[in-house]
Amino acid sequence: MNKISFQLALAGFGVTAALMPAWCFGAGEQIVKIGLTSPLSGAQAAIGKDNQNGAQMAIDQLNQQGLVIGGSKIKFQLLNEDDQADPKIGVQVAQKLVDEGVKAVIGPYNSGVAMPASKVYNDAQIVLAVIASNPKITTQGYPYVFRVTPSDNALGGTMGIYAAKEIALKRVAVIDDRSAYGVGVADEFIKKAKANGIEIIGRDYTNDKATDFNAIITSIKSKKPDGIFYGGMYSQGSGMKRQMKQLGMNVYLMGGDGICNAEMGKLGGDAVDEKVLCTVGGIILDQNPLGKDFSARYEKRFQLKPLMYSISFYDGVMVVAEAMKKADSVDPKKFAPAMATVSYKGIAGSYEFDQNRDLKNSPVTVYHFTKSVPVPVKTY
Repeated sequence: MNKISFQLALAGFGVTAALMPAWCFGAGEQIVKIGLTSPLSGAQAAIGKDNQNGAQMAIDQLNQQGLVIGGSKIKFQLLNEDDQADPKIGVQVAQKLVDEGVKAVIGPYNSGVAMPASKVYNDAQIVLAVIASNPKITTQGYPYVFRVTPSDNALGGTMGIYAAKEIALKRVAVIDDRSAYGVGVADEFIKKAKANGIEIIGRDYTNDKATDFNAIITSIKSKKPDGIFYGGMYSQGSGMKRQMKQLGMNVYLMGGDGICNAEMGKLGGDAVDEKVLCTVGGIILDQNPLGKDFSARYEKRFQLKPLMYSISFYDGVMVVAEAMKKADSVDPKKFAPAMATVSYKGIAGSYEFDQNRDLKNSPVTVYHFTKSVPVPVKTY
């Protein structure tokens, strides 16, 4: 007898639904939907898929734990949405996830997507564990928006300090792709570089679809810089470095986390060498037992090595779950305040939030490339 027939049979004997045992309805297990928004197609698809993989690993691990929150056994479900690194698509994705009843969202990865989408999530009172780095995202006064990675203040600023103190650059040109991420990380680099004695000899602009940088590079070359800082993604940074090599410009190419992954090396080939420097939030995973374990589990499951932010999407899911446990509720109105006071030791670092819901402590690691693969140099 199926459930409906059984209920009707009981009704015939005068047994109401209110008096029926919980097992008749399959009660006791609650599905909790967690959204993910990342570029799962297009030029940034490799990193988007990496983000998805990290989040799914966390979801599966939580489901193995059999968590009980608010008296119900919790089963988490990850809803993946492709925001295509496009602000307009990101807002559409946000509304779709709201309509599907998610309790929290991990992402977006791109600052340009996160800026408008964050309002949609906050207005719907859904917790957003944002990965994007533009400082403005968390200064909007949104109580449901938390950043689980370092901001551009740390990413761009750290590279400015490293360029001045460690490799003693004196003259640097800056290029950005006019995206919220690219502009933000370049602005922060300039602030710290200038404060530490570097002369910024010019700022040029491209876009996140460009493939030809010869005119910009030729113009910069005539100014004889020690290096170029690029605010943008690996999809353009790799081509930029190839064209620098073709034009005989053997100077540093620096950037933030947007160029700091193995895809930069794959696309840039032998042009991506030790004179490519970049920053990523978090400690050096290979020097951390938990990081080594994560990398091994990731590689075994997906048959490829993790990129830079799968670990942050993993930790982001775990921090949200920690807040739910602390509040003993999966209602964002209850666990958002708990998240603001959470103290959680993740794999990429420790998670405690300041008054803007940014991380209180956000270590940043500088990398260079060896054989087209990013290798850690120093953690700040």
